[in-house]
Amino acid sequence: MDVNARMDAAASGSDKAPAWDDFTVPTQYWHALDDGRIQCDVCPRACKLRDGQRGVCFVRARLDDQVVLTSYGRSSGFCVDPIEKKPLNHFLPGSSVLSFGTAGCNLACRFCQNWDISKSKEIDTLSDAASPETLAEAAVRLGCRSVAFTYNDPVIFHEYAIDVADACHESGVKAVAVTAGYVCDEPRAEFYAHMDAANIDLKAFSEEFYRHTCGARLDWVKETLRYLRHETPVWFEITNLLIPGLNDSDEELHAMTSWVVEDLGPDVPVHFTAFHPDFKMTDRPPTPPATLTRARRIARENGVRFAYTGNVHDADGSSTYCGGCGTVVVERDWYAIGEYRLTDDGHCRSCGTRLPGVFDGPVGGWGPRRIPVRLTGGRP
Repeated sequence: MDVNARMDAAASGSDKAPAWDDFTVPTQYWHALDDGRIQCDVCPRACKLRDGQRGVCFVRARLDDQVVLTSYGRSSGFCVDPIEKKPLNHFLPGSSVLSFGTAGCNLACRFCQNWDISKSKEIDTLSDAASPETLAEAAVRLGCRSVAFTYNDPVIFHEYAIDVADACHESGVKAVAVTAGYVCDEPRAEFYAHMDAANIDLKAFSEEFYRHTCGARLDWVKETLRYLRHETPVWFEITNLLIPGLNDSDEELHAMTSWVVEDLGPDVPVHFTAFHPDFKMTDRPPTPPATLTRARRIARENGVRFAYTGNVHDADGSSTYCGGCGTVVVERDWYAIGEYRLTDDGHCRSCGTRLPGVFDGPVGGWGPRRIPVRLTGGRP
């Protein structure tokens, strides 16, 4: 049974039938089928549900002849991170971000690095609770410039993510989506109308990989990337996790980076990150640093102006260079920023070239710290 068949089987099971509670809310994107089932229309999985059944993502379910979200206001935990950890290198550099996720996922990646959260089928995983207003207040109190929906995919908790983003905007805090980009057209448009930045996980550049390793389709992700680039003001960057022997060939890297430049433009940053054996893919070795260096070189040869390496110690590969004069404008060592040669609005101090991205003041000083937080009674 391949990944897609397993996911279809999961969607057809009851898997703890939902009931109305304080964390369950109605949703908009679904329609009734002639055979009595209801189809969820948030993502291309198009789960078809009978009464009491949950979708592949686990958190969207059929209840009282509608599709509901069962995790509104619940989280698997909160943490203050450097924004570069998302990774976003051209969005408020040096600032801190309040990160959180829920449970479940609409993909089935065999190599998932957050599988304990994204593959969870237990509501008990969602041990923390926070309203949108509580999250916005916590971000302000903790000095975070943004809130990130991460650890699992915010597409599946669409309504909660949008409400959190709106509450954050009212407090001057920005919203960041860390996502695989696997979402249908109409909810995609609504979702990104509320986001300021995104990191899209482009897992590979072959349909075979997406189908057999992720239970998804590449074309939908490419369409999300095109949509972000050509129809929204959302700042986005791309992450490509390289798995030895599966998606790291020169041929695939050339194809992917050439497509990025041709369809999205040369200024979209691409992060090549290292795989470590996890979840259902423990038979592959960790990604050698040399593979990331090779990928970065290929990307730059094909016209990607801002190519980065991640999950390894590589000061050169994590630093940002001016597209005009080649000067190091943001020096990074892991997540610590050293020399910073940009003006408050993102111009190179050497030649005046504008660095693409979001810059609105001096570089932040958060550094590499990662601090878990608990929100109790509305306060961190």
